[in-house]
Amino acid sequence: MSRAQLEERFFGILRWVVIAFLAAITIVPFYYMLMLSVKPIDALLLNPGNLWVTAKDFTLATYESVLKPTSEGGQGFLGMLLNSALVAIATVLLTLAAAVPGAYAVSRLKFFGSRHVSALFLAVYLFPATLLAVPLFVMFAKMGLSGSLVGLAIVYIAQTVPVSIYMLKNYFATIPFTIEEAAAIDGASRLQTVRRIILPLALPTLMATGLYVFMIAWNEFLFALLFLAADPGKWTVSLGLQQLANGIEVSKTVLMAGSVILTIPVVLLFFAAERLLTEGLTSGADKG
Repeated sequence: MSRAQLEERFFGILRWVVIAFLAAITIVPFYYMLMLSVKPIDALLLNPGNLWVTAKDFTLATYESVLKPTSEGGQGFLGMLLNSALVAIATVLLTLAAAVPGAYAVSRLKFFGSRHVSALFLAVYLFPATLLAVPLFVMFAKMGLSGSLVGLAIVYIAQTVPVSIYMLKNYFATIPFTIEEAAAIDGASRLQTVRRIILPLALPTLMATGLYVFMIAWNEFLFALLFLAADPGKWTVSLGLQQLANGIEVSKTVLMAGSVILTIPVVLLFFAAERLLTEGLTSGADKG
């Protein structure tokens, strides 16, 4: 066996070992969390290390308790899911609406400082969220938006637009300019070219960027706590889950059910958009 064949076989085996390891550290904790969420608390106390749930022990009462409104003795996660969905979807739509023209301008138009504008966008992330939290809260309080989902969505949009422009710009730069020239010869305006040609071609990247923005808005905790803590009726799921974790009277099975509910929407979105997501994450890599 030649050296090249030996290296190829070694790295082929190593690849599967790494994949198996990453899959194990990702799937096993989620599986254990899922199993705990469908167990009664007494079964968990008797055998906390058991990774299987028998038909006798299986129960959905934990999910019923989590989703039931607080007025009926539950944790009110159904309303929190709706709040999180509204904020996350609004953030995705408005972020993409702002990022698409911004990314197109950076990748196509020539202006002073265009070569360094990407670094300026990413410089926003040099400032930690805790540094911006208090000034944003004071400013939004004066505007009457400190306790609203609208104010929270605006904060998320401000956080996600710079990195979205950076991600989309890398892809737009790979689209041949001759396509736009051909469209211009056919009489299409720049706006028509973007809408009819650029956006369909950029669909995988738009999906990847949108999902990234959705995860940020869905899982974010600091600003949700800062803006919504005083009004439980407007809590998002991440904020409600933290309250469950701090609750003395809340069982760990109910806490695990809340964690599963927080995780499932993002997992389903990943599976639903897997092909487009893979294309979007790799597109523009040669221009990065």
